[in-house]
Amino acid sequence: MHPVITSCPVCGESLTVTRLECGTCHTAIEGHFSLGRLGRLSREQLDFVELLVKNRGNINGVASDLKVAYNTARSRLDDIVATLGYTPPAEGTRSDRRTVLDRLAAKEISVEEAMRLLRS
Repeated sequence: MHPVITSCPVCGESLTVTRLECGTCHTAIEGHFSLGRLGRLSREQLDFVELLVKNRGNINGVASDLKVAYNTARSRLDDIVATLGYTPPAEGTRSDRRTVLDRLAAKEISVEEAMRLLRS
């Protein structure tokens, strides 16, 4: 069975579940169903959340599993927090710059994206 995709591959907007079916008796229910807050997350973000749970909330453990810098893992967590509709905690400019530079060093973002982020 394939994992559920949560965003449209054409336009990127959220998808709506319109049919649920029992795998045993094949009873089907049709309507419009929400995937909930976690349905907003990409596959990569869900994988990150799974690692965060596995590591009992320890971001250092997640960073180690992903083989990325702590600041990169924290930045990914901040992206997940924003995707879920929450406001990430405010950070100082120096810390933000370090995160951008760490992401650039890990080749997660392009030089152009790093320049844009550092200017904002």
